[in-house]
Amino acid sequence: MRQSVKRAGGMCAAALALSGCMSDFGSGMVPGDLMQSDIVTRFRTPDASQAIKPTYAEKITADSQIIQGLALRSSVLPDDTVSDQVASAVLAANSRTAEAELRAATLRSEAASKNWLPKIGPQVSLTSLGSLAANLVVDQVLFDNGRRAGERAFAVADVEVAAVSLAQDTNDRVATALKLYTNAIEARDTAALNRVALKDMTHFEWVMQERVKGGVSDVSDLTILRQKLLEIRATLDASVEREATSMSELNAMSIRPLDTLHGLPEVPVNSFAGAPLSVVRAEAEKTRAIAAAKVERAGLLPGLSAGATIGEGGGAGLSLESDQLLGLGTKASLDASAMAEETATRKVRQSVEDANRALRRLEKQLAAKTRQATEAATLAAQAKRNLDLFQEQYDAGQRQVMDVVGVYETYARQQQSQISLKYEAVRLKIEMAQIQGVLADGSAI
Repeated sequence: MRQSVKRAGGMCAAALALSGCMSDFGSGMVPGDLMQSDIVTRFRTPDASQAIKPTYAEKITADSQIIQGLALRSSVLPDDTVSDQVASAVLAANSRTAEAELRAATLRSEAASKNWLPKIGPQVSLTSLGSLAANLVVDQVLFDNGRRAGERAFAVADVEVAAVSLAQDTNDRVATALKLYTNAIEARDTAALNRVALKDMTHFEWVMQERVKGGVSDVSDLTILRQKLLEIRATLDASVEREATSMSELNAMSIRPLDTLHGLPEVPVNSFAGAPLSVVRAEAEKTRAIAAAKVERAGLLPGLSAGATIGEGGGAGLSLESDQLLGLGTKASLDASAMAEETATRKVRQSVEDANRALRRLEKQLAAKTRQATEAATLAAQAKRNLDLFQEQYDAGQRQVMDVVGVYETYARQQQSQISLKYEAVRLKIEMAQIQGVLADGSAI
């Protein structure tokens, strides 16, 4: 639906542009009679000097496969559903701390991208005669064993890691909101079930009270029924409080109140909806670790730079220097730096294994909960038939009140089990979507 709207809008814009161009032809002129100077400026093909140059952030986005992959992710939440409404409301109120970190990482990367340029700065010194001498110092690195290239690669990889962090932060926020809403709706359904049970059990208490007055039943049965009533009231109060707490927390992280929403949240997800964000982050961290190792290795080896001083007593020359002096442990340090790629690769593999294990576990649990919910529905239907049968037998004088109460409790338990299993399945789906990072559109993050 979104694509069709965008396509239609583009066609409308093109039609408007063409209608504006064709209005000149209606005055008797033909296209060939138009001179270049007669063409509206905005319709001219810009030359190289007029072309808008992309920003540094746009260049990184265009060159990074990780960022491009994140941007192409689509949310599995259907449009205009209760899940989509919850997600939209909490994302609109997001403080987006991770976004600020991404911008900072982008600025650091932009600064690092210019580290190959010469450094210029003032030099002020005090002469032996007590006067100040001001010079301009220029320093240019000629050979650094790939250090500055590693710094640039590290900065770009740092941007990618920050982008993954932003995606994780956004998906975690939506997942938290959906779980809070699920808890609230489950508590609401449980409270509704308890209200019905309270009404029915109150009727049983009245019947037993009348039977005790008539000397037909023992007072101990009445005491048991009143105890059951207290338990139902306590469960009802707890459900109401749980709904209020969950909804209050959800509203606190939302741009608008969501109390009026109702219905089961839809999360149509499977174990192959998207690559786990933890794996994507491990890939970005691998690139960053390799770049950091290159910088570390370059710091152990000598580099060559050229420097010049402009001003009084100025001059120029070459210098060979290193961050650390060469020693007996230098080779071991170099070997340790060379192991960075292998270590990072193993971390990626471990991340893939952990994510796959988690998804397979959730997938099996979801299948089990779905099956159990179906079984609970069947058992609840059977318990309802038994209850109706016992009620008929009670009316015919063939059953005692406590017999009917026992069957009713079984029926209520099966209904509660059905509700719990249904919402547990929803929470498992949310967790799967959270791991895969498909709870929010990547282009909207």
